[in-house]
Amino acid sequence: MSYCSLLDHLTDDRKNLHKTYHDQHYGFPIHDDNELFCRLVLEINQAGLSWETILKKQENFRKAYSNFNIKKVAEYKEADRKRLLSDPSIIRNRLKINAAIENAKTILQLQKEFGSFEKWLNQQYPKTKDEWVKLFKKTFRFTGGEIVNEFLMSIGFLKGAHKKRCPIYHKIIQAKPKWANTKNLK
Repeated sequence: MSYCSLLDHLTDDRKNLHKTYHDQHYGFPIHDDNELFCRLVLEINQAGLSWETILKKQENFRKAYSNFNIKKVAEYKEADRKRLLSDPSIIRNRLKINAAIENAKTILQLQKEFGSFEKWLNQQYPKTKDEWVKLFKKTFRFTGGEIVNEFLMSIGFLKGAHKKRCPIYHKIIQAKPKWANTKNLK
């Protein structure tokens, strides 16, 4: 089985870490708002670091951020910020922690207005990468071009998650909602 070039060049230990994410998550649509929020928080925390670091800490993030429950994170107070800043099992960056909390509040507003974070994303689709980046910078915190690009690729809104020769690429095309213009993903 031929995979994307990332997996081709990893040692066995590192390949095992990346394989589940590559085969079952990267590029697939996410329909749960809390999981969309999770992916956004993880992508924000990856900024300046390797994705491997985030994969190794993913479960720690899940515990630290109340299983990425948007309502709970939006209610975090100063004590929660201090707790997160002192937790060595996650990325302890004040700007990233503040972004997670403020972005949770923003998503709650989007849910009120559009019914869900997913519906808000769907209403914006399709856009170019530059249009997405502009929208995210206006709407969310700590969402530069690379973060927005990776977030949207990782949830199937932008092409590039997998090479056409990768068998996962074809699974993603099949998993796209019927309304999606799959030409933008091929």
